[in-house]
Amino acid sequence: MTIELTPVGRVRSARAEVLDDDWDAVEAAIELDAAQFGPDALAQIEAFSHLEVVFLFDRVPAGRVERGARRPRGNPAWPEVGIFAQRGKNRPNRLGVTVCALEGVDGLTLRVRGLDAVDGTPVLDIKPWMAEFGPRGPVRQPSWATELMAGYWG
Repeated sequence: MTIELTPVGRVRSARAEVLDDDWDAVEAAIELDAAQFGPDALAQIEAFSHLEVVFLFDRVPAGRVERGARRPRGNPAWPEVGIFAQRGKNRPNRLGVTVCALEGVDGLTLRVRGLDAVDGTPVLDIKPWMAEFGPRGPVRQPSWATELMAGYWG
């Protein structure tokens, strides 16, 4: 099966290089495609504090896609972890999903903070974050994941 997706917009950011940490320091914009959308596509979105953004890791070459296990960030102190048990960019379909803060709206542009996507990244979908879609019940994760995320946001 082939699935075709058309980006709804692009990320505009001062960060052009793929780096792993300090994403909360990054202010970015999501510019919707004016050929597909008018300002009414964003009506009332400013009532939400956060957005869930689905984007394409378009800079990952097909030959770098992981289908098995690897050590996150190549760290030998961490276990080999299956690609579906981590959030790395070298995923089979190269999809990224992030909840980021909505700082403001200007026409077809969403100003956000904490979006871990670099300048020019294609945005595939945008959804408002609702608390009811967060985890229900206790959350658990391995210690290596907590170590990995220590500096990710800032």
